[in-house]
Amino acid sequence: MLGTVLLLLALAKTACPSPAGAASRRAEALKKLLEVFGMEDPPAPPTHFKQPPQYMVDLFNTVANADGVTKNPDILEGNTVRSFLEKTHSEEEMRFLFVLSSVAKNEKILTAELHLFRLWPRVTDGPKRHHFCQVSVYQVLEKDKPDTPEGKKLLAARLVSLQTSGWEVFAITPAVRDWTEDESSNQGLLVTVQSLGGSPLDPPPLQFASGRSHHESKKPMLVLFTDDGRRGASLPTAGFPDLKPQAPDLPAKMPVPKLGRSRSTRSLDRLQPCQRRPLSVDFEEIGWSGWIISPRGYNAFHCKGTCPFPLGENMRPTNHATVQSIINALKLSEGVSTPCCVPDKLFSINLLYFDDDENVVLKQYDDMVAASCGCH
Repeated sequence: MLGTVLLLLALAKTACPSPAGAASRRAEALKKLLEVFGMEDPPAPPTHFKQPPQYMVDLFNTVANADGVTKNPDILEGNTVRSFLEKTHSEEEMRFLFVLSSVAKNEKILTAELHLFRLWPRVTDGPKRHHFCQVSVYQVLEKDKPDTPEGKKLLAARLVSLQTSGWEVFAITPAVRDWTEDESSNQGLLVTVQSLGGSPLDPPPLQFASGRSHHESKKPMLVLFTDDGRRGASLPTAGFPDLKPQAPDLPAKMPVPKLGRSRSTRSLDRLQPCQRRPLSVDFEEIGWSGWIISPRGYNAFHCKGTCPFPLGENMRPTNHATVQSIINALKLSEGVSTPCCVPDKLFSINLLYFDDDENVVLKQYDDMVAASCGCH
């Protein structure tokens, strides 16, 4: 996977004599690069400046470092987190509908959460007799009869304090699984507020922010943790990578080879031992900065150098590479080359981006950063 990414980036950056040929080559390279990221076309940037939900930004910062490299691999359930803001602006404050058309058919729904922002309780005349109330979330089964027993199904219920404000999160996984299997079954959610005894409170002392009349940062939000089945299968991964170079610091971007370099300089490059070298991936440079929120780019690193006989432990050789090196050095068999300098440990990166419907998505991609190099 990583080798494919590096080749595509090189193709996208390389200049060709013919402008038409260069444009075609770049377009083909970027199309292949989109396939690496599991997309057919790049999402269109939002039509106006859009602030991503703070929850998604905080989640990205918890999972990844500033370059998007995974630092906490056990936090995400699956490899994709999708957020959906309530956009229907229903006149009924406690009815919510989320459009899930951007969820791919191959995505497995692992967990679904309804995030509601609890407003400060209403000021009432007379003494306060309630410190808690019961909030229930129902899946609407029949749009025209949501208040009847057969028209709704209970998903979650809990006691909520009337003394504070802030976010409340309710698990609603069964409903979302129903909706993704049968889109026409999505009749939305109904939220009710009752006393501790179960009787309705009119007017309810507790309200949640709605998509119709409150700031976007407090809008109702549906968060899906899913898995699209894309998994790296080449090399072992571990915890957060130590991104210290295996060799002295090199330029942040690998320079484009110049035809005028001396033969001795090129020969010196070939004699360098196997080591990890920087390779910058700049999303703005390849035209993706309009829809990618974070990171702005990342260091993919690449492996370069020779694997000379005898292979020391610092070359991190496999047993096979050691045997191949011996056979090559002793000329025991024709056509056997020296081992190759390749990544022997890879790490994932995370992208936070807007999809085609301007929903914010956090997706993790395996095998995107060379964490170390060895002779194989």
